[in-house]
Amino acid sequence: MCLRYADFRYIPSNYIAFIDKLHMPLLLWNIMEPCVKRRIVKVIGASSEEVEDLIAVERQITISVNDKKVLSLFCTPTMIKEFVIGFLLNEGIINGHFCADSVTIKEEEGRDISVNIPADGDVATDGMVRTSGCIGGITFDRKEYRPATGSFSFTADGIRTQFKEFNQRAGLFKATGCVHSAAVSDGEKILVMSEDIGRHNAVDKVIGHCIIENVSFEDKMMLVSGRLSSEIVSKCARWGIPLLVSRTSPTSYAVEIAEKANITLIGFVRGECFNIYSNAQRIR
Repeated sequence: MCLRYADFRYIPSNYIAFIDKLHMPLLLWNIMEPCVKRRIVKVIGASSEEVEDLIAVERQITISVNDKKVLSLFCTPTMIKEFVIGFLLNEGIINGHFCADSVTIKEEEGRDISVNIPADGDVATDGMVRTSGCIGGITFDRKEYRPATGSFSFTADGIRTQFKEFNQRAGLFKATGCVHSAAVSDGEKILVMSEDIGRHNAVDKVIGHCIIENVSFEDKMMLVSGRLSSEIVSKCARWGIPLLVSRTSPTSYAVEIAEKANITLIGFVRGECFNIYSNAQRIR
């Protein structure tokens, strides 16, 4: 069931319209405040004034599998179920059968949100690695790549058009200037989009959504706002996503992984221009 926000004072009107346009499923308002109003002092030259500003919300999510705590992460409290499923599968923490409808989300005292997911099979929590990501990025060192296959190709015009729409839809970023974005597109339309204080989290959310909705990845592109690090490319490589696009540049290791996983890596999308760092044959 989709519930509307019960209190609109936290949400800018343009962001409400943005969500309504996308028909994004919402959680209960009290655990899904993407931004809040705060009084700040704005300084312009030699003058200053007190004004209201919008600030992105950061919440701690404690993730458990079969009632056993795995770890805690910080994120923007939207698309929580999608985030947890995407994170656990992307990191190889769960590999067995799970039921998305059985995921329980509970707001604890203070600012914590606890999430539990029942799953079959072993729960792997060894091999934790701190990454270069913001918000104390964590990944699990299990490099299981699924090389992108098929003869799918994408047009340069399609990439530019989709990335322009991607930027236009970044409502929370426009409201706060404080979050990253990620989206999955079929080359003609954006299928799902998320925004989060962490760029890894945003990718986990859209992948989790696609897994829940049984969306195939083999002919899709991933659009991201942040840098193309090895961890971001690895998330796409795990699912055989053939095209990864960003407005910024990749790291050297990210390019190596993209080459091995047969991923077309595109960066510096600005206006009519972009750079192709690997597997350019997919772009026509």
